Amino acid sequence: MVGKETAYIMINCEVGYEESIIEQLRTIEGIKEVQGVLGNFDVLARIEVPSIEDLREIITSKIRKIQKIRCTTTVICSKNGRSDEDDTC
Repeated sequence: MVGKETAYIMINCEVGYEESIIEQLRTIEGIKEVQGVLGNFDVLARIEVPSIEDLREIITSKIRKIQKIRCTTTVICSKNGRSDEDDTC
């Protein structure tokens, strides 16, 4: 797909709110996958959107406004060395 931007959002949240946050994330357009994880982060979300501007909008206006999210870390996948049709990072 031409113009597709993919990013992973690693989320820290308040203890005990992981499932609620996962359910809320699943309702946001552009979020393709959400998982609870163990380690330095509590939740991992994969986003696919047409542009960096759309990505910024989802993160700042939707994800970061969810109650009980403490912080997010975003990793944007590089397009270097791969075709636009390749769905992997």
